[in-house]
Amino acid sequence: MLDTLAFILIVVPFIAALGCYFLRAEGLRTPIILATSALLVVAFLLLLGQAPVTYSPETLLGIPIRELIQVGDFLLLLLILYFGVRHKSALIMGFAALQLGMLAYLEFGLSTHEYGHPTFYIDNLALVMVAIITLVGCAIAIHAVPYMKAHEEHLHLEKSRQPQFFFILILFLGAMNGLVLTNDISFFYFFWEITTVCSFLLIGHDRTEIATRNAVRALWMNSLGGVGLMAAILWFYASLGTLDIQQIIAASPTTAYMMIPLALLCFGAFTKAAQVPFQSWLLGAMVAPTPVSAMLHSSTMVKAGVYAVVRFAPAFADTYLGLAVAFCGAFTFLATAALAIGQSNGKKILAYSTISNLGLIVACAGIGTPAALTAAMLIIIFHAVSKGLLFLCVGTIEQKIGSRDIEDMRGIYAKMPVTAIISVLAVVTMILPPFGMLLGKWMAIESAASNIIVIIMLALGSALTVVYWARWAGGMMSMPFGGKVETETQPVLTRWPLVGLIAGAVLVSVAAPWMYSSLVAPALGGAEPYAVTGGSFGNVAGTFAVVPFFIVIALAFVFAVMAMRKTPVTPAGMPYMSGIQTGDASGYIGPMNKRVDVQISNYYLGALFGEDKMTRWVNGGAIGLLGLMFVMGGLL
Repeated sequence: MLDTLAFILIVVPFIAALGCYFLRAEGLRTPIILATSALLVVAFLLLLGQAPVTYSPETLLGIPIRELIQVGDFLLLLLILYFGVRHKSALIMGFAALQLGMLAYLEFGLSTHEYGHPTFYIDNLALVMVAIITLVGCAIAIHAVPYMKAHEEHLHLEKSRQPQFFFILILFLGAMNGLVLTNDISFFYFFWEITTVCSFLLIGHDRTEIATRNAVRALWMNSLGGVGLMAAILWFYASLGTLDIQQIIAASPTTAYMMIPLALLCFGAFTKAAQVPFQSWLLGAMVAPTPVSAMLHSSTMVKAGVYAVVRFAPAFADTYLGLAVAFCGAFTFLATAALAIGQSNGKKILAYSTISNLGLIVACAGIGTPAALTAAMLIIIFHAVSKGLLFLCVGTIEQKIGSRDIEDMRGIYAKMPVTAIISVLAVVTMILPPFGMLLGKWMAIESAASNIIVIIMLALGSALTVVYWARWAGGMMSMPFGGKVETETQPVLTRWPLVGLIAGAVLVSVAAPWMYSSLVAPALGGAEPYAVTGGSFGNVAGTFAVVPFFIVIALAFVFAVMAMRKTPVTPAGMPYMSGIQTGDASGYIGPMNKRVDVQISNYYLGALFGEDKMTRWVNGGAIGLLGLMFVMGGLL
């Protein structure tokens, strides 16, 4: 059974990706994507009852699997080197050549190629990640089918690029499953590099000048992270003589100078997770089609970075390195939340919000207590569902109105009532109780109670997030509609991923106590920082009753709908605009007897939170914290 499930989760997406590329008819591609998604979901559900378990396959389709991975590592780095030459990027070429040299030294100079450890280790943390990859990732892939058709019609392409697009998108899912399930750090590196190449190709998919420029930036930054990861692997093997991730985690706290390679690993993870000062590659990824943004931000690319930090967190728990990691994550959380306030581009707000929440997860991993790791795992789940949904909503709205600016989304309920309601509900799941993200932030802040600097940054960052989320959601439901709301029609493969994800966002919040008991707590090695009683979280610091809150919300919603239906429709009055009215609400006669047009807009505090004002200082502070991380790693 385990052989079959691992094959479906890791290898089947590679086969399906080839099918999408070579079977170019749309009538074949859509069934391949739907069938692959169904297989992945079923495989995940069957895997739930298997963990924790180890698995060591010897061959894949008759080929020794370890030799296959070794060859794949070199081919991937040669491909990255080719991209560097093609785009004349000295940074990409340099980082790829450096990794090739280190890999050759590992394979032909250090490694004995004698392996006695399990290839795959499937525990509850891995299951959490597989759940996100399969459920959220597959919803994004399905939504991409009608989206990419409309996207290419808008671009007026003579020849469709959808075969290449879906080849990379589906391949991404298999690579991520391999990354989170493997127990061999050389395998981890192989899947890590696949995600680097896939993100580069997806960001540059439209082949415009700006898309290519941002794709190249993403590749060199992630290649820099690859250098850090490979350097860490070399150090681990030279010191411990093993590539077994579980052995590395267990041996690191008792082995001299092991905090330095762990700092290198965290550095590589920070680039992948776009932590400041590496946030620019993820912001640049916004030029890609929206399903790419959703995939990179919610279920795959950036989650690989935070997964690496959370996975290795026990190795640096209660150390100076852990403290430095917590500082880096908390600083990213606060700084990017502030930067999001100055944005009106919907995808950019989502990008900064993603980086911010990833920083919160990193901070929890750095704190490293069972309570903090609980918060990290739950935030990973809640964030993936809600943020993936929000990206898909923005893409759907953009294709309707031709803009991703939240000012242009003002009153979008009148044109797209279903999508508007789903979008607002998605925002609500990010900031209001009893939904999961607020629960996760509460747990994170509580776990940081012993560190006043970290707790202040987390509290301030949490407060700032409310500003940009409430501003956006309020604008979508604003403006008088005159009683006329258009009927919204959408393709089935557009509508149902949105409905499924919003249902999932509510469901995971309702089920938070049970997810904690069945998935999170068992991953903490027997430590249970929270007691779950009667559907609520409880500990000495207080309680968070989830189910009673949802019952109250459901009753309030029913009452509100009934009250709304009884409310009479009254004609909207003209607003007074301090001048002689012009007969409509669009302007007035002002000074010098000239017409003054009225513009309604949110306030973005650009003088305080603008990118041009903050980015240089944020990056400078982040670079200082990275230096501190390596210094503190050296101090143990």
